[in-house]
Amino acid sequence: MEQAQLDRLQQWFEAYVRTYNDIDEEGSRNILLKVEHTRKVCGIMELLAEGEGLTAEETRIAGAVALLHDVGRFPQFRRWRTFRDSDSDNHARLGIEVIRRHGLLDGLPDAERTLIEEAVRFHNLLALPLRFKSPTTLYIRLIRDADKLDIWRVFFDYFRQPDDLRPSAVTLGFPDLPEVTPACVAELAAGRIIRLEDVRVLNDFKLLQISWVYDLNFRSSYRLLQERGHIPALAATIPLDEPARQAVALAVAAIEKNAREYPQLTAST
Repeated sequence: MEQAQLDRLQQWFEAYVRTYNDIDEEGSRNILLKVEHTRKVCGIMELLAEGEGLTAEETRIAGAVALLHDVGRFPQFRRWRTFRDSDSDNHARLGIEVIRRHGLLDGLPDAERTLIEEAVRFHNLLALPLRFKSPTTLYIRLIRDADKLDIWRVFFDYFRQPDDLRPSAVTLGFPDLPEVTPACVAELAAGRIIRLEDVRVLNDFKLLQISWVYDLNFRSSYRLLQERGHIPALAATIPLDEPARQAVALAVAAIEKNAREYPQLTAST
């Protein structure tokens, strides 16, 4: 991918999101949330690319993935007024529809188009499929990390805003009750990703996001997460009993360990 092609994608994105300016005030907060999220993910992707020693061409492909990974969120919210895929449609699949409808990757070599489309298509899965058309999962793993690193920021910022300014779709409609579900705590303590279908209350959703620390792919990701302090800050908003406190402590320890010891990126990845 040439820089000029990435520049055109960036211009398209800014024009595309402006087509959602006619939405109501409450909806606008949610649309703007995703616009800002995309911009932040692009910035994080640059940091990961630098930290992992990507080439200039690889960095541009990664930048295109970051820019396009959530384009399906905009038609999703306009139609269903939610960001919860189970109540609407898979936003990654919707993103592929947007990419193809607008011919965004036309003119790219087939191999590059496949890399970008597969990264968008699979960025939100709990677990990746066993087979891919592309020869590497590099960009899929990069966008999964970059996405998480900004979602942690989005979620923590949400709780610092006044109630009347909060984007309504952020918490997916989970009730804000002063409790945690033991099954979610047990999954976190075991070092496993909490499944959305096991979440019952908002605090469980916070634990789910903390459990993402076990699904990062690069040392640079762990270092950024450690530097930004998102996990302790998010945990501070949860009324933790002793089992939950210990589970969170294990997650924080995993961040610190992987920021030092996670294997460096190699050419074969």
